[in-house]
Amino acid sequence: MTEDRSAVIAEFQQVVNMAPKELESWLKTRESQQVGQKNGDDESIGHQSGKRIVQLLNQKKLDYTEDDLHHMHRVISYVHRHSAQRPSGDVEHTRWRYSLMNWGHDPLK
Repeated sequence: MTEDRSAVIAEFQQVVNMAPKELESWLKTRESQQVGQKNGDDESIGHQSGKRIVQLLNQKKLDYTEDDLHHMHRVISYVHRHSAQRPSGDVEHTRWRYSLMNWGHDPLK
C-alpha cells in the first residue's frame, strides 16, 4: 500500500502543475466559475475539486488520508482523460483549458 500511496502522490504532483496560490487566484475568476458540470448546486464539480486540490497542496504528505488519495486519483484520471480530448488550434481561451485549470492542470505550461 505504501508503494501505491507514493505512486499516487507522485503522479498527482506531476499532473497538478499549478501552484496553490496560482490555483486559488484562478478559482476566483469568472472564467473558472463558468465551466464544468454542475452537481446540483451552483458550483461545478471541477471548481469544487480545485478548492480541494489547494488544500491538498498545502497539506503535509504524511497527513494524507485515504479520502485524500482517492481524490488525487480522481484528479489524475480527469486530467489524463480530458487532456486526450484536446481541441485543435489555439487553446488559450477555451472552455477545455479552463476546465483543466479548475483541476489544477494548465495545459499551456
